[in-house]
Order: sequence, then structure tokens, then C-alpha cells
Amino acid sequence: MQMNTPPRSTIRLTRRGRIALIATGAVVAATAVAVPLLNVESGDAKPTSLVIPEGWRSGQVYDAVDKALTRPSGTTKKALGKAHLKLPNDAGGNPEGYLFPATYPLGEKATPESLLSFMVDTANKKFNGAPVAAGAQRNAMNVYQAVTVASIVQAEAATKQDMGKVARVIFNRLGRGMPLQMDSTINYALNRSTLKTTQNDTRLDSPYNSYQRMGLPPTPIANPGEEAMRAAINPTPGDWLYFVTVKPGDTRFTASYEEQQKNVAEFNARRKSASPAK
Repeated sequence: MQMNTPPRSTIRLTRRGRIALIATGAVVAATAVAVPLLNVESGDAKPTSLVIPEGWRSGQVYDAVDKALTRPSGTTKKALGKAHLKLPNDAGGNPEGYLFPATYPLGEKATPESLLSFMVDTANKKFNGAPVAAGAQRNAMNVYQAVTVASIVQAEAATKQDMGKVARVIFNRLGRGMPLQMDSTINYALNRSTLKTTQNDTRLDSPYNSYQRMGLPPTPIANPGEEAMRAAINPTPGDWLYFVTVKPGDTRFTASYEEQQKNVAEFNARRKSASPAK
């Protein structure tokens, strides 16, 4: 029997742990402004490698490549058509989710096309093996859908230890016919990163609005790393339907709507008390 979702006017599924990320120094993966992390050899002003952090969106990656190669803004995005990327058919030419987080060398002949191809080829090596395919199949998904789940896990989990539980919440809600109600998908649609999702935001007309649309979003919403992918294909056993990061290091998972309401109220109270007085 399909389980009804609590009224959207009274509860949100998640309040994502951005505060926790900042407090633990993991803000780089959550940053909305793309600043390439460049490794520079001593005495040499030219960067020798480019670090793509876990959880960056494709737009952040494009901007980072432009800066690393000192190309005009927008060059890498325009290069997509010439890069001949080996993407799944389901991707429709969109590399989101397949620009694998890693450190990439910047040789003399590096181009936007070569770097994008390197990233996608790396993702294919990580994602196309038998373990990922088998794990996706166990959860009634194809690999592209598993990458989409992993991208949500990457965006929503406050810590690596929470990833398996976040993945389980996603599968539990999908299995019960409940909308995912993930703030991270709305943030993706609006190209932002924030804890403040309003009721008006949840009415957004977008295929990425998981408050209004059932099932997974049409594409990944970020580029997940290996741990998020492992969580997506091997979610932690549990009956959880909700979670909220009440404070750094304290993410609470529950199957109870009433308990989630109490946890969200505590989160809101803590956030209000931490806000500077006006």
C-alpha cells in the first residue's frame, strides 16, 4: 500500500548539513563559487595539476578548467560538443555526474576537450565495473540512475559516515511511492547552495523539483566520488524516511514523521539562536 507523504506545508524531508560541512572544514565540496585548486611546483607559476573536489557541479568544473588553462570564461562549456565524451545514452550528452572528482595533470598540451575526456573516462572506469552494475541491479536501477542517487547522497550527507543512511532514505521513499523532497535538487535547479528552502521554492516548475515530481531527477545533480557511489549501490539497512543535521556531527535519521518534526524544530531553534541579532 502506498504511504502518504505528510503535508508539504508542515515539514520538509531534509535540512541539509551545510553548517556541519563548514564547521568541519569540508566546505570546499559544498562551495557554490568555483575556485580551482591548483598545485604549483615551487618556483613555477604555472599550475601542474587541477583538483576537482567531490560534489562539484558541472558548471563549477567548467569554470575551474577555464581558470586553470587561462581560457576565457565559457570556453570549456562550449567545448562539450567537440570533446566527443563517452557518456551513457541516458545522459543525452550532459556530463553531469561523470566529471569524476580527482587530481588531473595539466600538461603542455592540455585542452578543455582533453580534460573533460579524461574526467569522463575516469568516471567510466570507476562506474562501469561489475560491482557497480551488480549493485545497481540489486536496487532495480541502471548505472546512470545509481550515479544520480550517488550525486544526491554526495550533496545531502553531512559526513561520509552518513552516506549509506542517506542512500537508504532515498530508496525507502522511492519504494513507498513518496516524493524525495530533497532540498539539494531544488538548489541544483536554481544553481545555488543554501539551507533556506522556502515554500515558494517547493512550488518551482522544474523536473529537478523533488517536492513536486516523483522519482529521481532526470540527471545527476553533482559529480559524486567513490564513497557516495558505494553508498548508492550498498545502502545501509534501515527503515528511515527522514533525516536532519541538527548540529555538526548530529544527523538524526528516523522513520517517524512526528520525530522528524521535533528534530527539525530543534534544528530551527539552534539556527535561530546562532543568527546574529538584528
